[in-house]
Amino acid sequence: MSDLEIRKIHLLRGPNVWANYPVLEAWVDLGTLNDASSEEVPGFNERLKCWLPGLIEHRCSEGERGGFFQRLDRGTYPAHVLEHVTLELQTLAGHQLGFGKARATEMHGIYQVVVRYLDETLVEACLRAGRELLLAAYRGESFEVAEEVARLRGVAACNALGPSTMAILDAARARGIPWRRIQAGRSLVQLGHGAKQRRIWTAETDHSGAISEYIAQDKDLTRMLLRQAGVPVPEGCRVENPDGAWDAADAIGMPVVVKPLDANHGRGVFIDLTTEAQVRNSYGYALEEGGGVVVEKFVPGTDHRLLVVGNRMIAASKGYPAIVVGDGNHTIRELVLSQLKMSLQTGRPEECPWSKIDDAGWESSVLLDLEDQGFSLDSMPRDGERVMVARFSNWCIDVTDEVHPAIRAHAVTAAKVAGLDICGVDVVCRGIDKPLEEQDGAIVEINSSPNLLMFLKPAVGEVRPVGEAIIEMLFPEGRDGRIPTIGVTGTRGKTATVRMLAQLLQAAGTCLGVASSDGIRIGRRLSPTHTGDGIAGTQGLLLHPWTELAICEAAAESILTDGLGFDRCSVGVVLNLDTAQAGSASVATMAQMAAATRCVVDVVLSSGTAVLNADDPLVAAMAKACKGEVMYFTGDPANAIATAHRAAGGRVVLLHDGMLYLAEGAVARPVCSLAEVGLPNAGEIHAENILAAVAGAWAHGLERAVIEHRLRA
Repeated sequence: MSDLEIRKIHLLRGPNVWANYPVLEAWVDLGTLNDASSEEVPGFNERLKCWLPGLIEHRCSEGERGGFFQRLDRGTYPAHVLEHVTLELQTLAGHQLGFGKARATEMHGIYQVVVRYLDETLVEACLRAGRELLLAAYRGESFEVAEEVARLRGVAACNALGPSTMAILDAARARGIPWRRIQAGRSLVQLGHGAKQRRIWTAETDHSGAISEYIAQDKDLTRMLLRQAGVPVPEGCRVENPDGAWDAADAIGMPVVVKPLDANHGRGVFIDLTTEAQVRNSYGYALEEGGGVVVEKFVPGTDHRLLVVGNRMIAASKGYPAIVVGDGNHTIRELVLSQLKMSLQTGRPEECPWSKIDDAGWESSVLLDLEDQGFSLDSMPRDGERVMVARFSNWCIDVTDEVHPAIRAHAVTAAKVAGLDICGVDVVCRGIDKPLEEQDGAIVEINSSPNLLMFLKPAVGEVRPVGEAIIEMLFPEGRDGRIPTIGVTGTRGKTATVRMLAQLLQAAGTCLGVASSDGIRIGRRLSPTHTGDGIAGTQGLLLHPWTELAICEAAAESILTDGLGFDRCSVGVVLNLDTAQAGSASVATMAQMAAATRCVVDVVLSSGTAVLNADDPLVAAMAKACKGEVMYFTGDPANAIATAHRAAGGRVVLLHDGMLYLAEGAVARPVCSLAEVGLPNAGEIHAENILAAVAGAWAHGLERAVIEHRLRA
């Protein structure tokens, strides 16, 4: 048996027994390190502090900076250290998160290590890297921390959500809008639920059609449409060969631009060309980057990127070329590495606004621009001599407040002509504060799915709330993308209660979705599945674009191993807790069962209702965890909990002498007798299930008369 062996990993993708957000739960066998307290292992604390100095920021249970170091010095166990190391490795990889737990299980030497995560692939990689780092520290061996952090950064770059997507999701979280990544490794995200959902893919929405993208990609078509709409654009045309490129350039008049028909990020774009040789030479390079070549009149001035969201221009950034300054001792190749690759403006693409200097595969436009200036990569500029390396390197100076209203209007028109609700509009002009028509400026390109990072991390100027603007467009004020969601959990009778509740809530004109042990039902269509009462069933239900009202069965076993499939619910129903299921493979104790079922209560919205069984003391005690209203149901009209709740003006559904009553305060209104209830065809249904279903329907907002009518149906 190896030390710190990771026995199993649960990725709890929804609210769970640890937190109301996704966490990784690892079961770790400490092996021979079970009794290895940190202060007793020679050199361990020193090695760990040296390797990961950022751990000083971990407050731990001390609640202050350096708290975790204090715990190390006093002595703490390996599972606790693994928790903090995993969190710190995530931070170093770019995901700064603070929640973690380490708890002993009932099995000797086995602990649960819990950490919050943003990306599943990264957190598991950090956990396993943390294990190797700790083993090296305990054994007094070396460990290449920098090399491992670089590898984890690569994992994050390949798998984690990018900065544009995260800016939108941060804004969604601030508005209470639920979101879920639909596919690992891609920035495809569902915002909201069911019929109220929207979807984004980086900075592109589900309203961006294929036609709009085609228009934005085809630069010749874009220019034609914008010109017809009255937007200033440069004169130009598509060409088929070098001869055609020179003929077009000669007709348009020098200087000109030669660029690919459908490339982006400035790849293969050659500007300010003044000779036939330059034009002919540029054609082949431009063709390599796209499905055709365009020749345009060169527009003098500075590059600007304007961001249009909906009907507004939200942000603007000014660009400047990448320039190196010679020192008489180093080549341009070396100066790029020392002066540009390490600078804020041209560093790692996921951390800085823009980067176009690729020293591994030098772009042809860079090489030709250097050639036009009389240089090559191996040239050695004189001390103080400035050499332009790339014209399209950086857009990182915020100029939002300087943009002239006429240019703003042109940018919005350009986006609308293409049909894009999020659009990057590239403008070249001498001054962004004057109308384009007064300075021979022009819109030279539009982009679907524009990079937002230049507006989120400008080198100069204000950070612009572009994520908030996109969320405001997708979900206007007062909308959060949620549909009414009812969660049902407990030990016995969940499926029967769900069937009864569905019978009560089924109404003409509303698409009811149900996820339970029976399967997934959308309207009248049932899809049998074995995962209907787990996270997969619920997520499938909330993904369906027709669902307007969702009823979701949640089994305790699924909550413990996967988490809940919804982040919040409008009504949470807890039926009962039974010792019969405690001790199963997934639910070891009654405490685990209670913690799992209480999750449904924990996530009830402040405007929602928890429906609890007053006849089950463990369930009734969950009332204190509810942020919204509490409603009880009981088969005993003398139940002390229900009686006290009514005395305080609360609502109770009760059974008395075979008659169902809806009670609020001192008033109890009869509904119908149990004998009159028309039961669903399948399965055995007890009085407890009927009481819970009636209470859930009442909590949802169904009137007494409607409940009575549907009970008798």
